[in-house]
Amino acid sequence: MRYHPALMDELNLLLHFNLDTTQQGIKVHHDASPGLIEAAARLHEKGLITQPDGGYLTELGRETAEHAQIMLGLLKESTPA
Repeated sequence: MRYHPALMDELNLLLHFNLDTTQQGIKVHHDASPGLIEAAARLHEKGLITQPDGGYLTELGRETAEHAQIMLGLLKESTPA
């Protein structure tokens, strides 16, 4: 399985969550890109966020967002300057 644009939208949306607190969520507004709106809905269907337009991370969503942020950090570290 490869990363495709829809999956990349989901990963990018997960990167917007602040993992330093559970008291801060996000809101995907109706004028956001269609890919971002659809990504939020899919993440909600998968049980990763509490609302179809954002909200808060669920326990599984937090774990997934942590992994996404770690992966991004590792890939950025290995990117040549």
